[in-house]
Amino acid sequence: MTKVDLKGLDARETEAWAVEEGLEPYRGRQVRHWLFQKLVLSPDEMTNIPKSLRALLAEKASLVHLKMIKNQVSQDGTQKYLFQLLDGHFIESVLIPERDHSTLCISSQAGCAMGCFFCLTGQHGLKRNLSPAEIVDQAVQVKRSMEGPDRLTNIVLMGMGEPLANYDNVVRAVGNLIAEDGMNFSHRKITLSTCGLVPEIKKLGQDITVNLAISLNGADDKTRNFLMPINRKYPLKTLIAACREFPLPNRRMITFEYILIAGVNDRDKDARNLANLLSGLRAKINLIPLNQLPGLNMVPPSLDDIYRFQEILIKRQFTAIIRKSKGQDIAAACGQLSGGASEL
Repeated sequence: MTKVDLKGLDARETEAWAVEEGLEPYRGRQVRHWLFQKLVLSPDEMTNIPKSLRALLAEKASLVHLKMIKNQVSQDGTQKYLFQLLDGHFIESVLIPERDHSTLCISSQAGCAMGCFFCLTGQHGLKRNLSPAEIVDQAVQVKRSMEGPDRLTNIVLMGMGEPLANYDNVVRAVGNLIAEDGMNFSHRKITLSTCGLVPEIKKLGQDITVNLAISLNGADDKTRNFLMPINRKYPLKTLIAACREFPLPNRRMITFEYILIAGVNDRDKDARNLANLLSGLRAKINLIPLNQLPGLNMVPPSLDDIYRFQEILIKRQFTAIIRKSKGQDIAAACGQLSGGASEL
C-alpha cells in the first residue's frame, strides 16, 4: 500500500484526505499544524488528536522522508547537513548564519543535469527529482535541529539541482513553505535560483510570488556557452527578454549571480558588457569569487581585479555586492555541494 505524502499536500488536499478517511476536515488542519509548525516526526507526538487518528496516520501516511546522516560545522558557523533519501540517494542543505537571522539553502534534486563548468553537483549527474515533501522536509529537519529556530527566516533554492527542472514539485513545496498554515515563511524571504530555463521562468512569474535569482556568469554568449551548456538552448537575448517580462512587486529586483573566474569573465570589457546587458532592468548583481573544486584548473581573480569589476558596475548605477563565500572549509560554498559523494 502506498502511503499518502502529507508534507506534499496543500491545505485543501489534506482536508480532502481527512474526509476520505471518514474524518472531519478540521482534523486535516490539525495534522498540518503538527507537521509544519510543531515540526513533529511521528504521529505519537500529536497529542491533541485521538489515538485512532494517530494509528491511521501511522498506517496510511508518510511523515518522515529524510534521514540526517551528518552535520558539519564550519569555522565561520555555517552548517552543512547530509541527508539520505528513502531510496538511498543523498542530498545536502546548508544553514548560513547572518547577523540577525539565518538562511537555509535547500536542494531541489539529487544531483543535477545542467553540467555547469564550475559546479561540483553537476559533475555527478542527475539522480532524480525531489518530491515536494522531500524539499520541505529539509527546512523542517534543520529547524528542528536549531537552538534558535526562530532565527531561520530565509530560504534559498540554491542547493543541489536546478529548481525549474523540477517545476511542479518545487512550486508545490514553496506553497507549503509560505502558507500560513504551513511553515509560514514570507514569500519576500524565499529566493529561487535558476541557470535560465526560459519557459519555466515565464510560468513561475504567473504561478507564484518569490524572489528570482539568475545564475548568469557570462555577459556574452561565447563565454556563457563555455561555462553553462544551457545557454546554447536559451541564449542571453532570450533569457534577458524573459527577465524583462518577469513580474516584480514594488521595490523588488532580480538578482543576477556572477561567479568571477580569472581570465574567463573578469575583464573590464566583461563588466561593461554585463552593465549593457542588464541596462534598464531592476537588477542586483552578486559577485562571487570562484570557489575551488577538485580537478578544476581555474582560479578566482585577485581582490584588486574583483574590486575593479565591482567599481565599473557601480559607476553604471548598479547595486553590485561582493559575496564572501561561507563554509568553504566544509565544502558548503557555492558550487561545492556533491551530495556527500566525496565522503561516502
